[in-house]
Amino acid sequence: MIELKDIDKTFSDIHAIDHISGTIHNGMIFGLIGSNGAGKSTLMRMISGIVKPDSGEILSDGKTVYENPEIKSQICFLADSPYFLPNADILRMRDYYAMIYPTFDRKRFDSLVRRFGLDSKRRISTLSKGMKKQVNILLGLCSGTKYLLCDETFDGLDPLVRQAVKSLFAAEIINRDFTPVISSHNLRELEDICDSIGLLHRGKLLLTKDLDQIKRNICKLQCVFRNSCREQKLIRSLHILKLERTGSLLTLTVRGERSEVLQLAQAEAPLFVEALPLTLEEIFISETEAAGYDIKDFLC
Repeated sequence: MIELKDIDKTFSDIHAIDHISGTIHNGMIFGLIGSNGAGKSTLMRMISGIVKPDSGEILSDGKTVYENPEIKSQICFLADSPYFLPNADILRMRDYYAMIYPTFDRKRFDSLVRRFGLDSKRRISTLSKGMKKQVNILLGLCSGTKYLLCDETFDGLDPLVRQAVKSLFAAEIINRDFTPVISSHNLRELEDICDSIGLLHRGKLLLTKDLDQIKRNICKLQCVFRNSCREQKLIRSLHILKLERTGSLLTLTVRGERSEVLQLAQAEAPLFVEALPLTLEEIFISETEAAGYDIKDFLC
């Protein structure tokens, strides 16, 4: 289990991480989402022990991560722009990772390289962006670490390879003690694979919950009222994140369980009412807009 205890980090005048606390439980896929510059990469670098928090503490299985080689050997960080040794081929990078991670599985790595159709003797600098990402992921998976931190790992992969990588992650969780943490702007991708989600915004952690729980506690309500007084009464009774009106159709993004929200709406006798679940992308937009990050700011 990874524990974040009131961690804070500032670079010059940039407050990258603002007193974050949270927990990443073992044996699940944790998705980290957020607006550009929210602090996702910085947070991952701190969890992996590359960057030291200015204050607070990060624990992995109860032990401090920073400057702790024993704990860091159980955490593999895959950066958005992967680093490869100059002029290295895939085999040389395999040997390099095997030297760093004592649990690295050479045989499995060689097998996966063949299955992915990669030439192990080809210089990595000559590979496409997507192929470099594949090599990076396979190196991370075969490191055998308990925690694998992936920063925009799926970016640049074609749909077939993305599906293969998802299957590999699922198999790892079933077969060993494995917890991946995935940062991505592709929210549809995370929605398919993640068990829990953490939402960062301007260095703050707005929420961290099981994905199913998040979806149960926010919904979109669409309704039409003949009586404006009843409509206003409903609006006052709900925790509204967003309100839109198109003609007589009122659309509300509401915090609360769908059944309870629908019951409150039906009590005001609307002509039409329907409560719909939100996608992860819609939840992200609603939560960040509620925190002051509005798309309208870009359109002014």
